[in-house]
Amino acid sequence: MELPWADKAGAILCMYLGGERVGEAAVKLLTGAENPGGKLAETWLLRLEDNPSYLNFPGVDGQVNYREDIYIGYRYYDKKDMKVRFPFGHGLSYTRFQYSDLGLDKTSMEDTDSLTVTCKVKNVGKVAGKEAVQLYIREKTPFASRPIRELKGFEKIELQPGQEKEVRFTLDKRSFAYYEVKLHDWYVESGEYVVEIGASSRDIRLSADVQIQGTREIPMTFTYESTVGDLLKTARGRAFVEQMTAGSDKESIQKDTEAMGEGSAKMAQRMMFEMPLRSIVSFGRMTMEQLDGLLASLNA
Repeated sequence: MELPWADKAGAILCMYLGGERVGEAAVKLLTGAENPGGKLAETWLLRLEDNPSYLNFPGVDGQVNYREDIYIGYRYYDKKDMKVRFPFGHGLSYTRFQYSDLGLDKTSMEDTDSLTVTCKVKNVGKVAGKEAVQLYIREKTPFASRPIRELKGFEKIELQPGQEKEVRFTLDKRSFAYYEVKLHDWYVESGEYVVEIGASSRDIRLSADVQIQGTREIPMTFTYESTVGDLLKTARGRAFVEQMTAGSDKESIQKDTEAMGEGSAKMAQRMMFEMPLRSIVSFGRMTMEQLDGLLASLNA
């Protein structure tokens, strides 16, 4: 739904499917007899053309290609860093809520472990209200194509003015996993993840890091065209990358990339991850015979 008039309105009340007594409910909300506590279950666009399915729907000859894949809703708009009218999880209130004291019961774990997350929410306004506290997971440097963040839990709490409550979440393997077709199962990449607590997908209030070690490996067959990033998906590959970079002057490299300007370090890392293994020979780091030996070892 497009709202070209939204900036001209002092407030917008969305009642959704209010039912038979929606009129009475609307009056109570507009007059302040009741406090709205709902949150949007979707992203509201600035323009219809911004929708990820705009070029694919309604299709041709009765056939629709679902090319958006997992990038629908906030997953798409966050990935493209697009402005939206109202983000997923957004909702206003006649009071204000303060988030604090994010805690994780561990900062390093295997994917078979569970993680307990707690935070505190306080009503710092003058009227009672309800808040839907949202937990998102973000992987810092994913090798697979993944959204920027994914909702993994939410809790709705009711607070009187000045009242504070602790909110608790329990995360398991599925909270960090994506579906890997090579395994026909859910898979967790080893790496650093960020636990985010927010009032919406674009209003993240608290965050903390957790290091996760995956306990499964994706079956891989390495070739000349496999990338350095592919190597990092297996234990043997990671050992080789660590050995290859062991003699590098990391401090000097960091200074060089910082001198190139903002974002250069991330760009250099991405270039290395996407470099095909045959390029190691081109850069003189090993001979073709040595690369053949490496591939044979990795594929053994």
